Amino acid sequence: MRIGVYVRLGGRAESQPPAPDWASIRDQALAAEAAGFDLVVLEDDVWAPDEAGNFGVWESVSVAAALAASTSTIGIGHAVINAPLRNPALLAQAANTLDEISGGRYTFGIGPGNTPDAYEPFGVDADPRYARFVETIQIVDGLLRQGRVEFAGRYHRAQGAELVLRGPRPAGPPMVVAAGGPKAIRLAARYADEWNWWVAEADPQSSLRPLVDELQRACDEVGRDPATLRRSLDVFSVAVPGVPDVQPEDGLLQISGTPAQIADELLAFGELGFQEVRLNLRSPVDAARTDSLAWMAEAVSLVHAG
Repeated sequence: MRIGVYVRLGGRAESQPPAPDWASIRDQALAAEAAGFDLVVLEDDVWAPDEAGNFGVWESVSVAAALAASTSTIGIGHAVINAPLRNPALLAQAANTLDEISGGRYTFGIGPGNTPDAYEPFGVDADPRYARFVETIQIVDGLLRQGRVEFAGRYHRAQGAELVLRGPRPAGPPMVVAAGGPKAIRLAARYADEWNWWVAEADPQSSLRPLVDELQRACDEVGRDPATLRRSLDVFSVAVPGVPDVQPEDGLLQISGTPAQIADELLAFGELGFQEVRLNLRSPVDAARTDSLAWMAEAVSLVHAG
């Protein structure tokens, strides 16, 4: 099983612990690389206003490019690109460019978006979310797979768009579609190289089993062998030593213990066909987080060993 880790890009001004700066983001990625993680994944958002004050996020495509240039072996991915925030054709160009910068280490994760409060202040038209996402996937798929697309939809168009310069992989980076509803799962079955979802419930098997069964039905409907569609899972959250002992809210997942115990819990997701887990470590988003990543090295090795 492959194992990745979130590198968080968001925070609040003058917060404690402090919001991440570029140096801490880079250091986390380098620590993950040294610990043997297969990839780091980045969140993608703009901001989130709430009662505690505005929560800001560094622009993730820029950060992905910088991390690709700062690392040498670890994969770089998005978990996931917030599709409404960008023009689909330019998004495909960005993914192609990130694959070039990384030397074929980029994983292009994309989803229909889930932060409606953030869109209006930034002038983003996001609804209807699913209909726009369908058009986005069609444009992105055409450009990354064939290098050219002719598309005129209700919400997006790309007529004669061409990726003249291509990255190291002829069909572009692998596309991961995050999908939790029946219609979006069918999009993943039709277009994606990998299906992704997340879990935070204390009983993850019961919440994931219906989605896995739905994915099977979707593959059957589009005539696809389910074995050709990889599965990845974002796991919230994993606690490591040195982090204040905060009890999770009732009904929410927390994986903790020795490296062997953590590895065993992660490997259990393989029973549902997941070949990759990406962890949200419950750890301060500052320099201390690199220690947490180093501590995870043994668990990473055990997950790789199966």
